[in-house]
Amino acid sequence: PDTILLRFVSKPDSNTNALIEHQKVETNMLSRTASSTLRLQRRVSAIKIHRLTENTQTTKCRNLLQQFQTQQIRPMSTIEENYDATDAWKKSCYYEIDYTIHEDASVYDAVQRFAAFDIGCLVTVDDKGDITGVVSERDYTSKIALLERDSKETKVKEIATTAANLVTAHPDDSLDVCLQKVLSKEIRHLPILDNDNKVVGMISVKDLVKSVIADREKTIEMITNFSLGRGGHFTD
Repeated sequence: PDTILLRFVSKPDSNTNALIEHQKVETNMLSRTASSTLRLQRRVSAIKIHRLTENTQTTKCRNLLQQFQTQQIRPMSTIEENYDATDAWKKSCYYEIDYTIHEDASVYDAVQRFAAFDIGCLVTVDDKGDITGVVSERDYTSKIALLERDSKETKVKEIATTAANLVTAHPDDSLDVCLQKVLSKEIRHLPILDNDNKVVGMISVKDLVKSVIADREKTIEMITNFSLGRGGHFTD
């Protein structure tokens, strides 16, 4: 009997082997199911967090919109609201110099002014100081240098663009309006005239581009601060 028992224990029959294999399969299945369940739980948690974040952002945006509608705060400033021709002129190289020249002055005098102030255009005026036109380096190149005329014997008014053909800006014109004017007419300078048609400033296309870039950078900074939850997104 002892020998028979030992032989039975050391050599299990086929049914016992099948049972062991079945238990191994069940164990592996349970392990994979547990792993899959854990991954699913983590994914569901991530989705819940994402949706909660979206809902929070939506709530913030809805609150801001309600504040806009009730005029509790003002929206972010735009280029049309903050920057105009006067602002561009104050940052221009023309702001601190005398950018006018008498229409009866010689072209040579105008060229000397161009070189001295490192500018490309002057406003021509009459005895009353009223604007009569503009004269530019381009006028000198095309109407004096190329034609081999004597700049000292030629008056500025002979080569200047007259006031009747001028494209001008108003002090309150936005930068967008000013850019549209210079691009549509393919010009590089805009005299600024007040309501009485008196010249009060001068801006170049370079001044406009610098001002637009500065405004865009300010807008990008405000949007970045807003997205990061920082303060100072709005203007008074």
